[in-house]
Amino acid sequence: MVDVTGHGSPDDFLASEDTSVLVEVRVQRLALEQATQTWLVILQELDGERLLPIWIGAPEAYAIDRHMQEAEAARPLTHDLLCSVLHGLGGSLEKVEITKVEKHIFHAELVVCRNGEMIRVDARPSDSIAIALRTSARIFANEQLLEAVSIDIAEEESPADLQFLADSLPSVEDSGGEGLAERLRRLNPEDFGRFQP
Repeated sequence: MVDVTGHGSPDDFLASEDTSVLVEVRVQRLALEQATQTWLVILQELDGERLLPIWIGAPEAYAIDRHMQEAEAARPLTHDLLCSVLHGLGGSLEKVEITKVEKHIFHAELVVCRNGEMIRVDARPSDSIAIALRTSARIFANEQLLEAVSIDIAEEESPADLQFLADSLPSVEDSGGEGLAERLRRLNPEDFGRFQP
């Protein structure tokens, strides 16, 4: 059974940093949406069952997958290069925060420590996750964001329950274009079971 938690609109989770509660998440898996051949990275809270699906581009999916598969590249790829530059400049990635959704686009921040100073860098979640995996940095999501757009999949997951997601989730994604709710409306109930990890 798929249980959708939260029914907020995008404005509901544009919270100020002062009131943000962060929940640690991990990359649960990559999935390929069969209907559109679009990749998702699915984050799961460490101490719970809520899942945060974020549509991402193929290059970022490739970068995340290569690291998860522990595949070595002959030459540094873009995210490897960014990690090397960060280290070379005396910085370290403390954590990644998936902070908000604004105009249907997920936002994230890299929290970098350099010379005792914390520096926040605006970034796409997909790039942030790829870099976090390479540096073993922790990944967090705003609690309000999880409440508004997460899905909770119980052990007795039923693909037929997917139809309820389209009406319950706001329209959010990692980059411009079609929203999450619209993508889910177009899926057949069986498509959820056909994601390829």
